[in-house]
Amino acid sequence: MPTDPKFWLQVSVETLTLFAMLVGLFGLIVPIFPGLVVIWLAGLGFGIVSGFSTLGWVIFALMTILMVIGNLADNVLMGAKARQGGASWISIGLALVAGVIGSLAWPPIGGLLTAPLALFLAEYMRRRNWQDSWKATSGLMVGCGWSFIIRFIIGVIMTGLWMIWAWA
Repeated sequence: MPTDPKFWLQVSVETLTLFAMLVGLFGLIVPIFPGLVVIWLAGLGFGIVSGFSTLGWVIFALMTILMVIGNLADNVLMGAKARQGGASWISIGLALVAGVIGSLAWPPIGGLLTAPLALFLAEYMRRRNWQDSWKATSGLMVGCGWSFIIRFIIGVIMTGLWMIWAWA
């Protein structure tokens, strides 16, 4: 069993980084939890503590690009799918605000309930037709599902890239 303190420091840093990345990855299940940012911050912390080699800089740059894409995909997909369903931009904005407030007031599922409800009510008030309102709302929910899948895959890729960086 190694007794070198540097070895144990490196093992500790890698273990804490991996734990933080797994928290970020599984935190993606909670809509308001910034899981990709947590994974990215864990990678940044690892780089600061362990040092950035050329491989480290390349991988960290890739992780940064993936984090930005994943965070943009979240809002773009939900809004685009709701828009395809016929929702107005005002209704989509109201749903976004309701989702944030719901997530803060009743975590972890408050946003998942309040955003579609707000969209449905706003669209019903605008159209006076529950079927059209439901079509827009279901589009938002489909977009939410796809954005979760995409963000989770991106989180897995970011964690895998870090593993290459840490253990290569």
